[in-house]
Amino acid sequence: MDSVNVSELVARLGAEEESVRKMAVFKLQNAIGDPSFADVFIYEGGLPKLRFLALHSTGNTLAYCLTSLARLLELDKGWDHVTDDLIARIVDLVVAQPLVNVNRGAMSVLAAIVGHPSYRNSQPGVTGFQRLKPAVDTQPQFLPSLVEKITSADHALCANSLHLINALMRDAIANDADFEWPKFIKQLQELGVIKSVYGLMQSSAIQDLAHPLLEFQSLTKILLRNWREEKVDLEKSEHRRAIRGLHTASMPDKSEKATLDAKGSKKHNSVKWRRLGFDTESPAWEFDATGFLGLMDLTDFVYKNEDGFQKLLLEQSAEPLEQHCPIARSSLSVTSILYEHFEVDKFDDVESHRYTALESRANFDRAFKPLLLHWSRLHTSGLNAFIRLWKVAGAQIEDYEKIEELVRILIEQIVGQAPRTKEIKDVEEELAEFELKRLRELQMELLELTCEDAWGHHLRCVLQSLPRKLYADPTRQVRDELNHEALQFVKEQRIRCLLQGAWFPSGVNYGADASPVTSKTLTRSVPSAWRFVRLSHNRRYLHYADFDEKTAAELRLDALQEKIDLSIVSSVVSNVSASAPSTSSSDSTVTDLPGQRASTSTRITIHGYLPQANHSRQTSGGSGAGRKESVLLQLHPQSHTLASEWLDGLLMLLNQQPITADTNKLVNFIGGYGLKIRLLNVRFEDVGLEEPILPSREGLDDEFYYDIAGV
Repeated sequence: MDSVNVSELVARLGAEEESVRKMAVFKLQNAIGDPSFADVFIYEGGLPKLRFLALHSTGNTLAYCLTSLARLLELDKGWDHVTDDLIARIVDLVVAQPLVNVNRGAMSVLAAIVGHPSYRNSQPGVTGFQRLKPAVDTQPQFLPSLVEKITSADHALCANSLHLINALMRDAIANDADFEWPKFIKQLQELGVIKSVYGLMQSSAIQDLAHPLLEFQSLTKILLRNWREEKVDLEKSEHRRAIRGLHTASMPDKSEKATLDAKGSKKHNSVKWRRLGFDTESPAWEFDATGFLGLMDLTDFVYKNEDGFQKLLLEQSAEPLEQHCPIARSSLSVTSILYEHFEVDKFDDVESHRYTALESRANFDRAFKPLLLHWSRLHTSGLNAFIRLWKVAGAQIEDYEKIEELVRILIEQIVGQAPRTKEIKDVEEELAEFELKRLRELQMELLELTCEDAWGHHLRCVLQSLPRKLYADPTRQVRDELNHEALQFVKEQRIRCLLQGAWFPSGVNYGADASPVTSKTLTRSVPSAWRFVRLSHNRRYLHYADFDEKTAAELRLDALQEKIDLSIVSSVVSNVSASAPSTSSSDSTVTDLPGQRASTSTRITIHGYLPQANHSRQTSGGSGAGRKESVLLQLHPQSHTLASEWLDGLLMLLNQQPITADTNKLVNFIGGYGLKIRLLNVRFEDVGLEEPILPSREGLDDEFYYDIAGV
């Protein structure tokens, strides 16, 4: 404000020269955000001139003017100059103006008008979208134009357009007494807003559009909550038509005719709704848990899959009643599962803003749930999966809860673990193809975790007899402690393998392929030279030397002329698969036979920092700054066991985590047995349990025995 003369600026806004007005409004857009400047600007009579420019200027002058007006409205100032002719002008600009910067400012002004309904001094009682409605009615392309601009290459224009759509949606939902918001939402959906926003949520522009996208996601949850909270009422024509449509879509005439032919009496009316999978013949009350949302999901499934729905009902009519999959009840279950999975009842505005504030790709991926936008497709796929699992499992009505739980696990596995960029069609395919056997395996894994939580209290009693440092949190603390001890034990074992040393072939053509070793890529040839590598006793240097052939005698460190200072090692990489099985129990058991061929595809590469002028093999320690990373040494182990020992040994020597399956399996094995051994030391009296009464041997011969575990 100190650097701008407000009176002079206001005077320049009314100048005759276009260039003077443009420069004045350009300066204004940067200064008007200051509340004190805005007060002086209004006091000096700047608002009428700003409004005049908004009505009559063009080009960049108009763009700067609209930006200034939008920032002034965000300060809750200048509302008495927002008149119907100004609104009509701005709506026309959104539809017809090709300039991007003009569109950005125009949509910002409209978003401010829609989002601040309490400041409507010119027309008291008219709020939000209702204030825009007269102008929008004369521009039928207004909403299509807004939705089209969501896909603009200009991220600022895209964000402003989505921000305006969010403001319209929020206002429509909040003022549903004066505005039929479901029709408005349906109109937006028909224009493709869901597809456009879904694409933005999966795009690389997500950080630039984070706030309007998260707001749209939050509004989607609000819509779902409102639909769920709306009770199904047959007095409402829309609800009555929907339920009646379910019965019509099921082709009741064919089913009723079949019933008449079989039984010779008109008893079909008694199963009119239970035939569709409802529990009773009064379906309205069965939507209590899901509300109108459940009815919408069921009708959407039926209408979009009418032929399949009718075919399924006909197939089930030939089967015993207890084998029928209750379609309606299953649909309501899938709706509830999705509702719980996406935590629709949770208000996530604060959580979403916390994610975006961290500006991390991982946090964005956690905050955004693009699959939520395809609720209807997820429900249809989930219900189809429910029916498929029912058939595959040969389920009966008493198995309903079991199939429901399987579907819950399936949704969590496929939808819950889907990355942000995963396409909805891929999710649908996985839901349709996930095997029952794998699903039951997942269920057993979850059951095991649940059981562990359930008997955690009892385990706590047992573990209290152990040293106090182990049982602060028994079900987790003990395992973590023992796994840490097992990791340290295996680390020492792996490093001792390095201290012992090993032979590696070095005179063969290894190739440049760094892909994981498989049976197809494994190549073998006779090595012409051998390299012996051994870790020094102080564990600071890796000594090695090349020989024409392997020797049986143990090689001392002074016989190994080359060495690597481990302090300059930057990384150890390998093409050894993390899940590759061991091919031998120990490398020491491998013997060389005449003509034996060694594996030459497995490779361990040690990288480090060398001075740019130093190309010798022997290196010294120091920082990597100012040095070029180079390959220090390459090893070609002849077995998976040797590869695991040396790769993980080198990694753990550098204080990194092991990566091979052999090492991790060994750590888990030792940790598991450690827990069992400690539990064997617990006595009955240590945990407050009564000592078992042992049976007497009186009157028994020597062949008598008892099992204390069964007492």
